[in-house]
Amino acid sequence: MNRRDLLATASAALAATALPARARPSGASMPQTTPVPPVAKKIPVRIEQLGRVRIDDYQWMKDDNWQAVLRDPTLIKADVKEHLTAENAYREAMMASTLPLQATMFEEMKGRIKEDDSSVPSPDGAWEYFVEYRTGDQHPRYMRVERQGSWMVDGEPVTKNFVVAPTPQLLLDANALAAGKAYSQVSAAAHSPDHALFAYAEDAQGSEVHQIFVKDLATGEVLPDPIGSATGNFTFSPDSQWVFWTNRDDNGRPDKIFRRPVRGGEATLVYEETDDGMFISVGRTSDDAFVVISIANQETSEARIIPASDPTAAPAVLEPRHVARLYDPDHWGDRWVIRTNADDSIDFKIVEAPTATPGKAHWTDLVPHTPGRYIEGVALVKDFIGRQERADANTRIIVRDRAGAEHEIAVDEPAFALSLIGASEFDTAVVRYDYASPSTPQRAYRYDLNTRERTLVKEREVPSGHNIADYVVERLNAPAADGELVPVTVLRRKTTPVDGSAPLLLYGYGSYGYPMSADFSTNRLSLVDRGWIYAIAHIRGGSDKGWNWFLSARRFTKKNTFTDFIAAAEHLISSGHGKAGHIVAQGGSAGGLLMGAVNNMRPDLWAGVIGQVPFVDVINTMSDTSLPLTPPEWPEWGNPIEDPEAYDYMLSYSPYDQVEPKAYPAVLATGGLSDPRVTYWEPEKWVAKLRPATTSGKPVLLKINMEAGHGGASGRFDYLKEVAHDYAFAVWAIDKGWERV
Repeated sequence: MNRRDLLATASAALAATALPARARPSGASMPQTTPVPPVAKKIPVRIEQLGRVRIDDYQWMKDDNWQAVLRDPTLIKADVKEHLTAENAYREAMMASTLPLQATMFEEMKGRIKEDDSSVPSPDGAWEYFVEYRTGDQHPRYMRVERQGSWMVDGEPVTKNFVVAPTPQLLLDANALAAGKAYSQVSAAAHSPDHALFAYAEDAQGSEVHQIFVKDLATGEVLPDPIGSATGNFTFSPDSQWVFWTNRDDNGRPDKIFRRPVRGGEATLVYEETDDGMFISVGRTSDDAFVVISIANQETSEARIIPASDPTAAPAVLEPRHVARLYDPDHWGDRWVIRTNADDSIDFKIVEAPTATPGKAHWTDLVPHTPGRYIEGVALVKDFIGRQERADANTRIIVRDRAGAEHEIAVDEPAFALSLIGASEFDTAVVRYDYASPSTPQRAYRYDLNTRERTLVKEREVPSGHNIADYVVERLNAPAADGELVPVTVLRRKTTPVDGSAPLLLYGYGSYGYPMSADFSTNRLSLVDRGWIYAIAHIRGGSDKGWNWFLSARRFTKKNTFTDFIAAAEHLISSGHGKAGHIVAQGGSAGGLLMGAVNNMRPDLWAGVIGQVPFVDVINTMSDTSLPLTPPEWPEWGNPIEDPEAYDYMLSYSPYDQVEPKAYPAVLATGGLSDPRVTYWEPEKWVAKLRPATTSGKPVLLKINMEAGHGGASGRFDYLKEVAHDYAFAVWAIDKGWERV
């Protein structure tokens, strides 16, 4: 699942219309009426499963025709639309007093963005590719410009210099593509290896149903017959004659790989995956020697390979899938290089194998396994391997040459994010890496692997101003009940007191092995500059302290994720960074599951809980095989359809099922009508059950974006409005703003 912090807001005019109607005679002033929350009807549904029975009063909120609704939200059932509309209106009315703060925060966030900006150019052959934004643009423009200087082509040096700088060429204006649409997102874009074509995948609804378009760069023509019903994943063949893509089935899952001539023609089925529990995708190796079909879930993988010399050949299995074994292959000119957890290498190792015999029987260790040193990924260029490692919630980059000599690209800070970007071309000794910390804006470096010289090529500008010295970054370690130490990254202004008086926002995720990077976000400054402390809990379920950090909080140990987050909050309280009842907890998607769980377990800790696209109806979702992510995620959560133990454990923490009468904090749940990952009815049902259960009198609010999916609004400024809305809710929760409605 893709997770990011999101999202949502309403204009002053819209909020005004949402307030309760009241007569207002000329010259008279009438008292405002407190908004009345919607009351969801109850239609009890008896569900019997594995000899167990549960009653769901709000199952009616799921539209049986949900697959069609993803593609066309106007098809939503009338009673569901009516209820969602009422919920949105109620939230807008309750939070109407925050509209000036939302507007102010939005302008602050927008003011920290350099509107006319461009990415670091990525050299590839005779061109450099980049994206740019112009002032006022919501979406990027994809560009290229002829390359100057020297580079290698087929092992031979090429040099080109211009007296007059060449004019950049526009490949795609995503603003024009989005014109007239409520939602438009270019999820992937790539040029062909021969630089003659440019392809891009557009999601025009937020449902992650894509069309793939191919453009002829010589004529500027977008070729007819776009590819439909795709996941957004595609690649050109190394000879630029074919395009491969991943099909999306009616249940939203990737099920087939197709191939067709790049300029159109009949599609040929290349591979079909029969196991609904596996994800599939297609790409090319770093040296363009193979097309690779990747097949994987959270614990098992398989790769099938097609040689560049014969792109229409049937894919061959590199190494057959074996439960609990993962491997990720790339090709290094004359051999395979494979990252794997084989042979009990919990934190992964790197092996090599001959090109002709890549199976496990021929694997030999290149970088042996070291417990506690998690190898996250590998990047290859002609004579070097770069690898990114993670330990204690920080990263490091190690470079290895063909002779086996290694050196590290080091950083000396308590908490930071270091990312190996690599290179777009294989025959080079120059790569890129990025660095940031919670107080330091992103810096992009060009790094010469031969000379070890680094060059700063771009530093993120903050037009409204940003002084790193005004902020403090700390790394704490919160003791969990079982003795594990949970890293916590803290950002605050130097002037913010550490005596429990400052409001605290604690963010967490903790699933699928995804780590939470200690990176930089200008948006967070809208809280931090108001005297808030912002903290990230690097809890189990992520890979922040290695792959075992993930393995120790899944299936029958999942509750470690929740208790780690609570331990982080309690440690922040004991260290003076917060106090109970003065903390806002935030998380999205599987992090929304975390929010629901800690809301049930320790409601006394929180002033507010923000569950963004929250995965809270766990037992129902993981029992519904029609949903896109259900079979692929049984390794993560367990299978409650067939395994009674999995059912019972899952039910014991499922936030929706564990709601009971207690004094809950203020809650904001968000969702998207077109979301295929966490469907809209999960937050809707959660709110419907929470509101009558809470005894605190604090509000439970729902925001459903009727024109977007899992990631919220697609435009960069529209997205900021959603962030401003959520942060305004956090301030409102701390200040008990509902008492003044």
